[in-house]
Amino acid sequence: MTANQRLVVLLYAVHPTDRAGTVVETAAELAKLVGLSPTVFSRTRRQVIEAGWLEESERLAHIRYYRLKPEALGDNVVVEMRRAT
Repeated sequence: MTANQRLVVLLYAVHPTDRAGTVVETAAELAKLVGLSPTVFSRTRRQVIEAGWLEESERLAHIRYYRLKPEALGDNVVVEMRRAT
């Protein structure tokens, strides 16, 4: 994972979210927070989505909002149990 990709994942992990875990700010606003151009931020976010860390959560008109996937947060992780012998 590149430094920019880690930055995007970390931003989504610590940024305030709505009840569904969605970060409800535009890419331009988020890019400004971390000092990236909107183009670089969007490209990096796309890479993070393809790597399985983020998912689209909502869409209002042409604006898409994203959240960390539950697997990225450690949610829905199932540990197989077996009988001790």
